[in-house]
Amino acid sequence: MMHIVAVQIHVKPEFIEAFKQVTLLNAQASLQEAGILQFDFLQQQDDPGRFLLYEVYRESNDQLKHRETGHYLAWKEQVESMLVEPRLGVKYFNVYPPDSAWER
Repeated sequence: MMHIVAVQIHVKPEFIEAFKQVTLLNAQASLQEAGILQFDFLQQQDDPGRFLLYEVYRESNDQLKHRETGHYLAWKEQVESMLVEPRLGVKYFNVYPPDSAWER
């Protein structure tokens, strides 16, 4: 069953550009993982210090594998001091489109 996570991130103003740079690298590397179908990196329009990562995994175990990759661990270490508050990840089940539509 598909595993979808929306991660809300609040970044200190002085770190916005640095956060964008390291998170872009993480997003690009994440898309190379077999278990990740989508990895979107979004910035809020009316509050540029707020970001959303929208991650679609084939199954929940793929998120666990992602958290063991070198690029994720490096990203996590780099951004920790840039955050206003801890990241908030909310997990979702896919409703529509059907899981088969996510294949790449």
